[in-house]
Amino acid sequence: MLRFASSPTDDMPICALRVAILNFLMAQQRNESFIVRIDDTDTMSNIEGKDTEIMQILEKFALNHESVFHQSEHLHMHQTLAIKLLEERKAFICTCTEEPSEASNETNSCTGQCDKKDNSDHKKLKASHTPFVIRIKKPIKDMVNHDVIKGDISTLPNYVDDFVILHADGTPSHNFASACDDMLSGISMIIAEQSHCFDTVKQMHIKMQLGYEAETTYAHLPSILNKQGKILSKNDDAFYVKWMFQEGFIPDAIINYLLLLGNAHTAQEIFTLPDAIKWFSLEDISKEPVQFDNEKLRFINREHLKRIDDRDLSTLFGFADPDIGKLAKLYLEEVSTTTELEAKIAPIFADKDFEGPWANEMRTMETLVQDAPMFAKYEDFQTYVMKESGLRGANFFKPLRLLLTGAEHGPELSDIYPLIKSYLLEIAS
Repeated sequence: MLRFASSPTDDMPICALRVAILNFLMAQQRNESFIVRIDDTDTMSNIEGKDTEIMQILEKFALNHESVFHQSEHLHMHQTLAIKLLEERKAFICTCTEEPSEASNETNSCTGQCDKKDNSDHKKLKASHTPFVIRIKKPIKDMVNHDVIKGDISTLPNYVDDFVILHADGTPSHNFASACDDMLSGISMIIAEQSHCFDTVKQMHIKMQLGYEAETTYAHLPSILNKQGKILSKNDDAFYVKWMFQEGFIPDAIINYLLLLGNAHTAQEIFTLPDAIKWFSLEDISKEPVQFDNEKLRFINREHLKRIDDRDLSTLFGFADPDIGKLAKLYLEEVSTTTELEAKIAPIFADKDFEGPWANEMRTMETLVQDAPMFAKYEDFQTYVMKESGLRGANFFKPLRLLLTGAEHGPELSDIYPLIKSYLLEIAS
């Protein structure tokens, strides 16, 4: 069983999407189930509707899941397991802080005297409404994670320390809830971002203390860097998945690009997720951080757009006509995204500007086109308009291009005409 866990606290970052894709891919390769977990235990940070947005994004990328659940549904189980550790003296009550948080240095907020308290104080503290947290006792020996990508990672006990597993309000810490849910779900492999390496050590410790003996395989992906060589952050446009959609990158191309990151041993450069399932290997991913390359993404996106069925491509622009799909592909010599294609296609079907320097010529041609017979070939159409208008050279070709495309430059009109001839009356007006 593999899973994708995401918090409904922000827009989905591309690094999280990368994690989702790889967990799904490995589930397919291993013939195991893939589930989705919404990590919503941080109630103060949750944003309404973000859980739905997460699922919509996964659907766009066809990352089909067997089941989905919210972590908050397991609150009682988290609390029960924390009390179990307390009763087994593997955890202790701490009254040193009222509002422990993993975001603030929770591991160093205990004086070190709390672990000497008797666990019978638990009921007394609850009855007296004295704020307290429950901390798990630190490991007694080095923690070793045999990471698929990073290799063996050893962590000293003092670095792990006695960290919080249950907050003063009775909610679990993120690491405790995640470890418990992975254990309860029978998660066999976890692929995560490099920034979660320390979280992994904590979660390994929690599962060991709970007596969980099933083996879990871990793989931590190298960080994604921006142009300046710093880890991609919220300050970078490319940080969020929604930016990719707004720019006009399509799901197949995004998957292709994210699977190429740090991987020099792909069977081919342009591929789909079903292709990658056949040959992808986590062992081929670099241990070192990888730089986000927007030009590479644009190239991959353009190649995938070329592969789309013509009729399907036309639907992105409000049509269901293979000719419009072919028309869009003519512009892929100039642009790379659906947003840029829209900027080329829309002016063709928009009202034309008859106020420019070629206004008189365009008006003349407009009248001729509206009254002209249908010509199958561009050459016949051009001959007719040229003869009837009496226009030649630049006085003919520039206004004709503006009338037919709304732009001064673009693919050859002889290539465009066969694809738009059935819309001429609408276009030339």
